Formats: sequence, C-alpha cells, structure tokens
Amino acid sequence: MADGGKSSKSGAAEGPVKHFHGHRERLRQRILTGDGAGLAEYELLELLLCAFIPRVDVKPIAKDLIARFGSVSAALAAPPERLMEVKGLGETAAAYVRATNLLMQTAAGEQVKDRPVISNWAALLNYVSLKIRHEKTEQARVLYLDRKNKLIADEKAGQGTVDHAPVYPREIARRALELSASAVILVHNHPSGDPTPSRADVELTRDIEKALAPLEIKVHDHLVVGAQETISMKAKGLI
Repeated sequence: MADGGKSSKSGAAEGPVKHFHGHRERLRQRILTGDGAGLAEYELLELLLCAFIPRVDVKPIAKDLIARFGSVSAALAAPPERLMEVKGLGETAAAYVRATNLLMQTAAGEQVKDRPVISNWAALLNYVSLKIRHEKTEQARVLYLDRKNKLIADEKAGQGTVDHAPVYPREIARRALELSASAVILVHNHPSGDPTPSRADVELTRDIEKALAPLEIKVHDHLVVGAQETISMKAKGLI
C-alpha cells in the first residue's frame, strides 16, 4: 500500500522479509548513532518517507521527488497536489511531507520572534527564504516591526503571476497603523530564480516609502528572494 493510509487484513501472512526492511533499520541506526553527515540527501528524505509509507521500498520515491522538483527543499515545499503526482505518494504521505515543511518554517520563525531582527539578520534571511523561495508565482510579504525592531506580524501583501504581484502602498500604510508598527521590511520572491531587483521593484519600494513617510514609519529594507540567494536592496544601495 503506497500511502500507508490502510493496514493489511488482520491475520494475513506478512510473507518474506523484504530487502528494504533491513535498509530502513540501517538508516535509522545511522541517524540515532551519528549526525547523519554520511547520508545522501535522498537517504534523509527516504528515512522521512519511511514513517509515512510502510511496507514499501521508498528509495525510488525519494529519488523521484528530488529529480522532479530539483532539490530536497523544493520537494518539501511542493504543494500536496504536486506531491501526489509522484508514483507511490498518496494523500496521507503528501500531508505529512507538507507538515514537515511547515514545521521547518515554524522553527525558523521562532528564531526571529521576540528579538530585534536587524541584529539577527541571518535567521531572518533563512526564515523568509523558507517561506517563499519555492513559490511558483510572485508573492509579496511585509514584516511589520515595533520600535525595538521586533517582529509584530508577517503578512502577505500580494500574490500574482510569475513576474508580478499587486501591492498597494496605502494598504501597507493602513495596516502598519493598525499594528502600531514603527518600521517594515518588504519581501518578495522572483520565481525565475534570479533575485536581481527590477526597476519596478525599486519604484514600488519608493512608492511605499512615500506612503509611510508622513506616518514616520521607516522601510528598513526590501528583500528579493531567489532560488539560491536573497538580495538586500538596501545593501545594494537601491533604497
């Protein structure tokens, strides 16, 4: 049973031990007794799938996931409907893979809560990357900060096409007032994978700065998330 959603009939003979049963145990022991450094990426993913898909050799599924999506992180971030296109991976396993990604996002978010994000920049970059790096359409988010630069809220400001997400500066200003924010960090992804800011990105940032300036709310930065890196527009001298 590929998905592990149903159990075998009670009392049914289990048959001979499959070759992958011993392989699963060896993988588990390597994790339990070491740091996993010697394991290939597909083996780590394979061990994760073992928990959700019993009685099946999941190595081909793990390798197919990486081949289809391009990387482990992209596979974990894939929508459940795309995951279920992989042979042997059903609804139950897709839900658990998705939950794993959400746990990663939650853990990353914990690293930026209740502390000044400006002095915790590496954790912030990791958090925003996990959040939207693998989105197939452009998504804009706004991080609202208090006067100590602690995160008040991380909210989606727009979701669009492969190269554009509608964002409204007045709405960001209104929301910043509602939250009593003192500053914001703008974030969006480039589904093409190239994080180089466009002219439109620069112009939008300036429009948002103009909308927030009368309210004495600062735009600390605008982060553009690509496939391999995240670019700070402030560091590039663009704002």
